[in-house]
Amino acid sequence: MTFEILNIFFMLCMCILMLYPILFVLAASFSGGTYVARGMVGIIPKGFTVQAYQAVLKYKDIWIGYRNTILYTICGTVVNLTLTICGAYPLSRKQFKGRGICTFFIALTMFFSGGLVPTYLIIRTYRMLNTFWVMIIPGAINTWNMIIMRTFFQNLPVELEEAAIIDGCSDFSVLLRIVLPLSTAAIMTIGMFYAVGHWNAWFNAFIYLRDHSLYPLQLWLRMIVLQNQMQDVAEQLYSDIDENIISDTIKYAVIIVAAAPILSVYPFIQKYFVKGVMVGSIKG
Repeated sequence: MTFEILNIFFMLCMCILMLYPILFVLAASFSGGTYVARGMVGIIPKGFTVQAYQAVLKYKDIWIGYRNTILYTICGTVVNLTLTICGAYPLSRKQFKGRGICTFFIALTMFFSGGLVPTYLIIRTYRMLNTFWVMIIPGAINTWNMIIMRTFFQNLPVELEEAAIIDGCSDFSVLLRIVLPLSTAAIMTIGMFYAVGHWNAWFNAFIYLRDHSLYPLQLWLRMIVLQNQMQDVAEQLYSDIDENIISDTIKYAVIIVAAAPILSVYPFIQKYFVKGVMVGSIKG
């Protein structure tokens, strides 16, 4: 009984610690600039206003970032899942000779990499600098996700595959008709990991992109938060108010605008997470 009480208390404290930053940013984005600047905002907005969101939605670069991020996320996730599945399925089959050696060399990349400079030189050699594909190709496969997917495929009943082969299915048909329909939880979970990674990606764009029309939303967010790029927007829209105060509120509004779409996806795939968190685990 004591353990249950302490456990509940601990979990409530953890929930509060995790939710407070989100609630604070949300409240600050709807609060008056004066209250935000003076540190008077908690988790409830003060001086409720939507001026910050009006400024953000009128800033055209935000929409450019949205467009690019959505394209990077959709295309990148499709490429990631396709290559991850194509790599994981053969490694999960016992009839694939040399799969242990292949797995060893693939896993080796988790501990050793070429580094930033060699990677930059390779990308420049293949003329991907300042292109759409520089945000997709370099991270096309995550080794850890592929190993998890391979382990999930290994845990599927081998009798189903044998029955399909007896019925005349090829390896490709077995993958499409048997394995993938049984792997919905794994695919949705790994796909969500990839999608969140693409949505939050900014470092590759910061290193490899120079054309502002290709910048993702998170890079615009970084510029706004760290370099105060919304000063001109605040000055144009609210010239009669201190732009420093307004820009503080706008920063919080941009954070909410950037995070809201990916957060809204979670409720639709939550049912897969219960099974998905056990992806790759050892079954007794």
